Parts: sequence; C-alpha cells; structure tokens
Amino acid sequence: MNLINTTRFLARQTMGMQPDGRQLLVVVVKGTFTIPAAGGEPETAPVQAPLVEADVFTGEPGKSAALYESDFAPRKPKCDVLLNGSAHAPGGVPAVRVQAMLQVGSMRKVLEVVGDRAWVKGLMMFTATRPIPFKSKRISYDTAFGGIDATLDPPQFYPLNFAGRGFYANLSAEAITGKLLPNTQEAGVEVTSPKGGYRPMAFGAIGRAWRTRAPLGGTYDQKWLDNVAPFLPADFKDEYYQSAPPDQQIPYPKGGEEVTLLNLTPDGQRRFRLPTLQVPVTFFPRTGEPVETAPVIDTILVEPDLARFSMTWRTLLPLKKDVFEIRQIVVGRMSNAWYTARRLGKVYCDSLESAIRNPGLRTRGVATT
Repeated sequence: MNLINTTRFLARQTMGMQPDGRQLLVVVVKGTFTIPAAGGEPETAPVQAPLVEADVFTGEPGKSAALYESDFAPRKPKCDVLLNGSAHAPGGVPAVRVQAMLQVGSMRKVLEVVGDRAWVKGLMMFTATRPIPFKSKRISYDTAFGGIDATLDPPQFYPLNFAGRGFYANLSAEAITGKLLPNTQEAGVEVTSPKGGYRPMAFGAIGRAWRTRAPLGGTYDQKWLDNVAPFLPADFKDEYYQSAPPDQQIPYPKGGEEVTLLNLTPDGQRRFRLPTLQVPVTFFPRTGEPVETAPVIDTILVEPDLARFSMTWRTLLPLKKDVFEIRQIVVGRMSNAWYTARRLGKVYCDSLESAIRNPGLRTRGVATT
C-alpha cells in the first residue's frame, strides 16, 4: 500500500483499533500556517511542522507538561484547541498580572498570569510574597497549580496536574517556605493555600494520567488481563484521545472561524480566521470501488511565539479483515487523466519522458498527458 499526497501539507497513515478488536486504517493530514499581522490572512507556512510520532514533554515524562502530543490518535469525537505560548504585558511595560485570552469561534478561555512569588509562613497561615513584574511569561501546566509533594513518603501527586507547582499536602513551614506558587490561575480566583482545590490553568495538552482524562481510558483489572488483553477494555471511551481540557474542545470546525489572541503576542491582540480548505482522502481497495472520505479538523494548535498555527485533519476506514485490503491512498486530488488511467488498468505518467524512464511500462499499458 502506498500513499500519494497531492497537498502542500504533511500526510501519513497509521493503524487504530476499536474496543471490539476491529482494525482501523487512519490517515492524518497536518497543515501549518503563519499567524498574520493585523488585518492579514493566514498563509501556508514555508516550513511545515512535522507530524509528531510520540508525545514530547518539556522535561521528564510523567512529571512535566506535554508540549506536543502524538498526532496519530485513531479518532477524536471533538476538535482539540491548544496553544503553546507566553503572556505579554500590555505595551511591553512590566506588570505583575496579565489576563490572557484564547478564542476560537464560540470557545473562549481567559486565565490570569502572575509574576513569580513564593510561599511564606505567617502567624496563622501561609501567604505569598509580592509578585515580581514581568514583560513576558511562559504559559504551561509546568507553572500552573499542581505538582508533586516529594516531602512525603510516598510522594503525593496533585491529581489534576502532576506537572505544576505550589501544591503541598505536608504543611510544615520547613517543607513549604520559599517554594514557588503557580504563575497561572483562574481569573478572579486567588491561590491562597498550598493544600489545593484549585483548577490548573493553561492552554496546552493535559496529561494522560491526570484525573480529568485517565478514567476515560477504561478499566485494566485482572478480568481485563485474563479475558481481553491486548485489546482495549469495553469501557474505553474515544474521548480519552482528546488532549485538550474539556473547555477547549469544540465541534469540528468547518473553516472560517475567527481566532482571537489577547496578550499572547507582544502587540497585544491578533485576530484572524481559520483557512477554509477541503482535503479529501480516497481509499482504493484491491477489490471493489474507491471510498472517498472528507476528513474532519480535530486538532488546532496555535503557537504565537513561533508565529504559526497548525490544523490537523483526520479520517478513518474500518477494515473488514486487515490493512492488505487497501492498495493505495490518495490525499487531495489527482488529475482526471490519472483517474482515467487507473480505471483502465494503465500506469499514468505525467509526461512522455517519465514514461520512457520507467522500464516497468514495457509490458503494461501507459497513459500520458
């Protein structure tokens, strides 16, 4: 099986599996675009961001935030809207607090970014030092509320965010004094206690093992080991593949939705619309008629610090038996001559010169333009 990609974007196929064991042939197409200046339109980026084969972390896997999650999920019931970037103080004037907003269509999320501060022990409770002013501050689950209290044995994880900072179950002054608070928090919700109860705030991917996501992966108990492994458990939910937090999941966009970034670029605000593009994918089986599909946009990643954003299209074909049923995949559109040659059982060449260079055509029919 080979894949022909006629688009300007990157495309690859992979295999997936349903809980009932049925195999899926999945095609992923990823396009990268420039974030335009005010009043401009996005353009196809000259360098396309690569397809991510395995999760990429900011530090040690499991203890740090996911920077990029694998692009090869079999399916996503909704579209993940993600952003990797920084908050910028308005006008470049150092500030101790900045509100940052990401809006895509009807999805709108606002969080507060606060300068560095540390816990100090007061007479009755812990308090925070005054925030240090900043011009720009990275937004990440690494600096959102959460983390691991390693002063305990065994260490205790904040279930909503293993990668963050500010959380302590051990409330001794020796364990906490001088430790950093989070740099992000819900707008209007001040972090005042190391014990937690706060919602971690960032725009990136949430961890696969965190409490808002892990239960969606199903039950892996002795019954599963004895009767189901290596297949997925029956209670596995496709929502597990969503890497964005629930408030950043939207219905599949059609293109044309407005994107607004507030205090996520040095100039304060950017506004543009998602490109409106059709990226058909056609599966050609060894027997039977071709199957043309219309992939959905199920991942949008905005990276203002890199002046780019990407959109990922995904489609799948449930297989009757195995991947050898499919001879060829076409992403985009070939010429009419190519389809005619294929229907007639001939080999298509785009010129007489390419036909002459192909020695395999001596005993086969050839069609050229």
